[in-house]
Amino acid sequence: MAAAAATGGRAGCLVQVVAITGPGQVDLVERPDPAAKDDYVVVKVHTTPMCTEYKAFREGGVSDRLGHEAAGEVVEVARPGRVQVGDRVAVMPQAGCGRCRHCLAGDYIHCQHAPDALAATGNRAGTATYAQYLLKQDWLLVPIPEGIAYDHAGMACCGLGPTFGAMRRMAVSAPESVLITGMGPVGQGGVINGTARGARVIAVESHPYRARLARALGAEAVIDPGDPGALAQIRGLTGGEGADKGLDCSGTAAGQRLLIDAVRRRGQVAFIGESGDLHLHVSGDLLRKGLTLHGCWHYNLADTRAVMELIRRSSERLEAFITHRFPMRRVQEAFALQLTGNSGKVVLHPWE
Repeated sequence: MAAAAATGGRAGCLVQVVAITGPGQVDLVERPDPAAKDDYVVVKVHTTPMCTEYKAFREGGVSDRLGHEAAGEVVEVARPGRVQVGDRVAVMPQAGCGRCRHCLAGDYIHCQHAPDALAATGNRAGTATYAQYLLKQDWLLVPIPEGIAYDHAGMACCGLGPTFGAMRRMAVSAPESVLITGMGPVGQGGVINGTARGARVIAVESHPYRARLARALGAEAVIDPGDPGALAQIRGLTGGEGADKGLDCSGTAAGQRLLIDAVRRRGQVAFIGESGDLHLHVSGDLLRKGLTLHGCWHYNLADTRAVMELIRRSSERLEAFITHRFPMRRVQEAFALQLTGNSGKVVLHPWE
């Protein structure tokens, strides 16, 4: 009875979802409104941060299950649990079984037994974040503290999350130097994370817009990777030794190779950008240089409060980071903008 009262009259309705229908083509389509079941709750999406879905838009990857970032309001629960109707939440990406060693340790992102939400609930839709409503396990919803806007809370996913997890793992702190290759939105989030920790951030980026934005967010210097003297410039900025720690957000072999070469001996390197075909030299890179390498996808759930506190303290920089906001009905325009590279983090508003 309580669950039925929590539906707000939505049962049986159709809701809008973004669908890629061909190369460079996208439409809003209607799909059945999802219903809560067991620990899966329904969230009304207020903010959809855009990530790498623009690649599928460019290539014509037909799909109506787009996105993995969102912030919104719980509108339906099936049973008492970790959230209740009316809670403001950030939606964590992906899923987990909740029982394996990784989930129990808070590293659910590495779960090998993640359930299929639609199969588990009997819904026909609800896994997309480019949508008005979505389904999520209640334990993967992070409370949004009072005073934090939905757009900012949405940065707890890919905007700030991957680089937060990497810097937490590498214990980045002042007065260390941190080199970040690739100033797409994930790398830009790394600038915010690094400067918040008191580190000297050196960015690597060739795109003029992204280079300017990296400086505005606090990067001490931005190096053009196409410059033959790029490695020498980085060493010159770090006392001749190289950066203390590094993060690759470029997802390119060239960016990853520069990072390996430009981090000092006994330094640490985190790989975040997906793709790339890096060739490592076991002797020169690992044994003699003594590097420690990390693969970082997300952060541990135990760190969600720290992420929200970072968001609270970084509101001005987040406003600079979020360069564009679009109603979801203008998603084609938003994708086209992302393809130019002339943006920071872009967000959609499904109800405008």
